[in-house]
Amino acid sequence: MQYFKLSFFVTALCMVLAFFWAGPYGVFIALILGVLEVSLSFDNAVVNAAVLKKMDEVWQHYFLTWGILVAVFGMRLLFPIVIVAAATGLGFMDITEMALNDTAAYAEHLNASHVQISAFGGMFLLMVFFSFMFDPEKDVHWRDIEEKLSNWGKLESIEVIMALSLLLLLQGWLPEADRLDALFAGVSGVVLYVLVDSLATLFEDEEVGNAASNGVKKAGMMSFLYLEVLDASFSFDGVIGAFAITQDVVIIMLGLAIGAMFVRSLTVMLVRQGTLDEYIFLEHGAHYAIGVLAVIMLVSMRIHVSEVITGLAGASLIAYSVYSSIQHNKQSA
Repeated sequence: MQYFKLSFFVTALCMVLAFFWAGPYGVFIALILGVLEVSLSFDNAVVNAAVLKKMDEVWQHYFLTWGILVAVFGMRLLFPIVIVAAATGLGFMDITEMALNDTAAYAEHLNASHVQISAFGGMFLLMVFFSFMFDPEKDVHWRDIEEKLSNWGKLESIEVIMALSLLLLLQGWLPEADRLDALFAGVSGVVLYVLVDSLATLFEDEEVGNAASNGVKKAGMMSFLYLEVLDASFSFDGVIGAFAITQDVVIIMLGLAIGAMFVRSLTVMLVRQGTLDEYIFLEHGAHYAIGVLAVIMLVSMRIHVSEVITGLAGASLIAYSVYSSIQHNKQSA
């Protein structure tokens, strides 16, 4: 429970704010949204932990403090407003006023931007999945196919080739009116992943890092940025799904803030207790869940997929990876 004290405090605070904003109904909806966010983002916590344990304590602290402010206010409130502003051509303040005073119109504009959001988030998450599966240095394999894919990873930029090839194939499946938006947003997701990942790799090289000055700090900064972009990609489906439950932007932000806090607490627990070392296939299960989420986001550009399916798919894969890890540990013992 020590890892969740702050999460429970934030939950209580959000409940009070939700009550003053919308009464008992607001409290109930905020709790529902919090549960939804946690169920959709548990795999996010596992992957966050895998990256976080490689960072120094200073940047771990930044991620767990300033990072939560970025996650709650930036990714779950401001970022959707920025997306709607970019899609509609309206000003940021105009969209903010619309979000607070005309939630139905705001929700309509946000849903109209669904293709771009899904293409960007789906391709970024697909790159996360492919980079893990095609990693030639990975020596622990959960399934037999992983070893074969690791061998394919020796081909230069194989994950980029696979991701862009899939994006091009999707062009023939999407309505003509959505193709250019999906292509631009999808390529942007791939480019952003490659940019952040490449810069992190650059500054992890001690020789190059020293030449560039403060290499370790910059490596931590790039890992921090990587985690924030990853969190943004995970938050897209939660934000969109939240509007199916309520169109009150304030209640959505409070509910998703609760979920985001618990995801951060789970991340800390996984790092501090060495859970990833104990359950060796947990990280694998999380990346499979990311791959499924990426496919669901891309499919949702044309076909609606229930958030229940998304949450259950991710939870099932992670639960199975934990079971496989336990069985592996018993056999090893």
